[in-house]
Amino acid sequence: MENKIRVFSGNSNPVLAEKICESLKVPLGQAKVKTFSDGEIMVEIGENVRGRDIYVVQSTCSPTNNNLMELLIMMDALKRASAATITVVVPYYGYARQDRKAAPRTPITSKLVADLITTAGADRVVTVDLHAGQIQGFFNIPVDNLYAAPVLIDHLKSRFPDGAEQIVMVSPDAGGTERARAFAKRLGCTLAVIDKRRTGPNVAEVMHLIGDVKGKVAIILDDMIDTAGTLTQAANALKAHGAETIYACATHGVLSGPAIERINNSVIERIVITDTVPLGEKAGQTQKVMVLSVANLLAEAIRRIHEDESVSSLFI
Repeated sequence: MENKIRVFSGNSNPVLAEKICESLKVPLGQAKVKTFSDGEIMVEIGENVRGRDIYVVQSTCSPTNNNLMELLIMMDALKRASAATITVVVPYYGYARQDRKAAPRTPITSKLVADLITTAGADRVVTVDLHAGQIQGFFNIPVDNLYAAPVLIDHLKSRFPDGAEQIVMVSPDAGGTERARAFAKRLGCTLAVIDKRRTGPNVAEVMHLIGDVKGKVAIILDDMIDTAGTLTQAANALKAHGAETIYACATHGVLSGPAIERINNSVIERIVITDTVPLGEKAGQTQKVMVLSVANLLAEAIRRIHEDESVSSLFI
């Protein structure tokens, strides 16, 4: 594997890329990513990649447009350097929430980004917990949508050994019920759903709770935490219905805008996220946020893809 495979990283999540390389026991590829004074991005690959299978690790998180352009330009450089295959590993797929025409005369940017990645030369895409599974169909190349569930569930099992009696999984909205139900099944616990009405972008109003949380540890489960408005309002609703302690789990800790301030002022005891999105400075200082790594999960997916083995067993 070491002679054939190469893993490269842009500036969005180099620490995760290094962990993936450590798990694969391969060195991180040499690449310089610079920004000119006018904002243009320049990429220079510092080693021979001719005939190699390349894996580019880059989350398209904030600054989203810069990280996306870094990814596209690096792919172009690798393609022109005669790489055999280019697999894009996008732990967090930006623009995923714009996956349909939610209003007249609006774009479907998740499809646009898929077209850009394909046109730039990707042969395959590996990502984690897409906001909507149908985004896989926006690509005309293979897409492996991995789930961070094994990482989160292992942590919850160790943290709450008496899960069936101790905890209840909570979906913060009706759309996440299937995800929360899958976790509840694996943990052998009960399920609750919060019915909310969204009054505008990044604004949510909690309506009422379906299920029993009284005297239990309520764990709110979502695919991402952005401004934390939905999360903190859900936590308040759970506390009002008698939940003893409130935790939260999410794959992508976007944590933008007032998220950290809201979390620090909330009744939530601990938030568990993964490293698909690197923590910002404020998020790194709060004691309420705990980060688990998906490096081993992504490394195993890369290994299986490279050795032409099945990846489906990773889809929990």
